[in-house]
Amino acid sequence: MLRSHAASTVLGPLIASLWLACAATLVHAEPVADVHALAQKEQQPLLDTLRDLVNIESGSKDIEGLNRIAERVASQLKQLGGTVEILQPTDIYRLDDTPEKIGPAVHAVFKGTGAKKIMLIAHMDTVYLKGMLKDQPFRIDGDKAYGLGIADDKQGVALILHTVALLQKLNFRDYGTLTVFTNGDEEISSPGWRSTITKLASDQDVVFSFEGGGTDGTLRLATSGIGSAYLTVHGRSSHAGARPEGGVNALYELSHQVLQMKDLSKPEQGLKLNWTVSKSGTNRNVIPAEATAQADARALKVSDFDELQKALQDKIRNRLLPESRVELKFEVRRPPLEPSEASRRVAAHGKTIYGEIGLSLKVDEKAIGGGTDAAFAALQSKGAVVEGMGLSAFGAHSNDAEYVQVDSIVPRLYLATRMIMDLSTGKLK
Repeated sequence: MLRSHAASTVLGPLIASLWLACAATLVHAEPVADVHALAQKEQQPLLDTLRDLVNIESGSKDIEGLNRIAERVASQLKQLGGTVEILQPTDIYRLDDTPEKIGPAVHAVFKGTGAKKIMLIAHMDTVYLKGMLKDQPFRIDGDKAYGLGIADDKQGVALILHTVALLQKLNFRDYGTLTVFTNGDEEISSPGWRSTITKLASDQDVVFSFEGGGTDGTLRLATSGIGSAYLTVHGRSSHAGARPEGGVNALYELSHQVLQMKDLSKPEQGLKLNWTVSKSGTNRNVIPAEATAQADARALKVSDFDELQKALQDKIRNRLLPESRVELKFEVRRPPLEPSEASRRVAAHGKTIYGEIGLSLKVDEKAIGGGTDAAFAALQSKGAVVEGMGLSAFGAHSNDAEYVQVDSIVPRLYLATRMIMDLSTGKLK
């Protein structure tokens, strides 16, 4: 009797504690199950939206198409209850190839009951020319959805729209503000919207960028910065046969400049400078009066571009032909995105969320390939900036093979929705 009483005295509280723990787990698991079930139901509506977006041609210089897709995106965001504006650019950072007109952007804000500020970004423009849709229409073949611009970045726009829809269906409004921004000039280095993205992102707790996550859905915490250097040499023309000594050969001076700048790369720190385009002269028998060259630059740190620009300016002071005049222009087309502790914490939480549905999530802190608008978002932001939140995809900028993986829709909807929920409720610090 005494032994039985003692056992019950010890086991009673233990069983009660275990029951409470299990109950707490069940309470936590229930909304997670709801999110996943709703994400599954949202797959077909997302594919329908993706079809609509692909069917609107929206190359970066196709203003008519960009206005149409902006109206389509804005309409859906209004239906979801956001305060929505279609913006026209007023602060344009003119680059060497910036067109006269820049496409619009869509800005939407959803106000919640909490304190956290969360921003979702993607872009509506593509690299394609008007008329190319007929060769790459929207279609689904097995587990792949194909279409013009579907990977870069119409899937990102669709994913944002349906993440917001999912939150609405869950009646979740615990965030402070949820900001959506989709621009129409990303493929031409965002000359019209870079400053707006930086400004809007400056006070956000998290910015999620919905470029595709590659074929394996990797989140990226770093992207390369992209720069361009332009050399222009002014010389003096003269007859190449009768009086060559009367000219100042701009081609000779350009060659000298390019050769003395060929070793400015620092591969060990990710800084690259490669001269790729040059032009000089008008006729075989005329000493060229002008010569030009362009270089592609890549960097992993914002400060590296500053140092490179200074080095280039120092170099042009050393001229082969004293009578020539050398001009240098350097553009930061897109700054690098550098990893931060805040972005590492958010990405780590993403791994936990993916684990809930039995999947593993890769996170890459090493910059590869080109840059994205996430870098503009990070310029003044103290919060996390995470790139690659989009669908698993392949074939960006391809003329016949661009697709997204349909089976990545539900996991990505689940990931984005749960990230927003956990950040809003304090589960993600």
